[in-house]
Amino acid sequence: MSECEPGTPSFEMTWSSTTSSGYCSQEDSDSELEQYFTARTSFIRKPHKDKDEQIDWEKPVLTQAEIEQKIKEYNSQINSNLFMSLNKDGSYTGFIKVQLKLIRPVSVPASKKAPSIQDVNKAPRSQVVTRRTSFYLPKDTIKHLHIISRTRASEVIEALLKKFMVVDNPRKFALFERAEKDDQVYLRKLSDEEQPLHLRLLAGPNEKVLSFVLKENETGEVNWDAFSMPELHNFLRILQREEEEHVRQILHKYARCRQKMQEALTTRTPG
Repeated sequence: MSECEPGTPSFEMTWSSTTSSGYCSQEDSDSELEQYFTARTSFIRKPHKDKDEQIDWEKPVLTQAEIEQKIKEYNSQINSNLFMSLNKDGSYTGFIKVQLKLIRPVSVPASKKAPSIQDVNKAPRSQVVTRRTSFYLPKDTIKHLHIISRTRASEVIEALLKKFMVVDNPRKFALFERAEKDDQVYLRKLSDEEQPLHLRLLAGPNEKVLSFVLKENETGEVNWDAFSMPELHNFLRILQREEEEHVRQILHKYARCRQKMQEALTTRTPG
């Protein structure tokens, strides 16, 4: 594990994907607000074609001896060097793999070109972000994170966003555990306080038994407090455009009906 500042979670990350990322931006716009936009976004909710089933998993509390034994069993089953190790204070460290399945673009600081993975690793996070652009993460990107057993799900989300320089509110995202059984997929959203490495240890290294997925935090209700002021202004513009389009379609429909009626009247003789 690398050294960290006091009071901050300890993370190490290894990258398993070198796929370049694509931008969808409005670099030629002079308006700062125009840098905030949501691609493929509509305020009319559309049904999902596929929806994973949900299931709750039991999470037994392990004694120190049981943790030590499970770590030995875990390490004996993996075919890589991503071992778990027990620390003197009773905690343990290890790797989890997270698959990013994000449908919508994320917000990153505006730049003239899409950042490479090397740029992401070198760029400072502390700088004030004044302009943003939309950024599509590569589809099904996989990231390995080296974490400690005390690391919470919310900290995993924050670490992933930090690595990609994503400046969106972390509450827009959620970490899920996913399992496959009898050709069925089971999915459960982790609470902020749950510890992914503990879940990994309980399930073992088999990814079909348990894997982790980062997705949009779909709660059914939009949490508008999670959006910035420029984003909210942009959503209002999108809403106005959709409203104007619906009004235009309705007016066109009734105008056509009125025209047909008038044509029918002119072709008929009185009486």
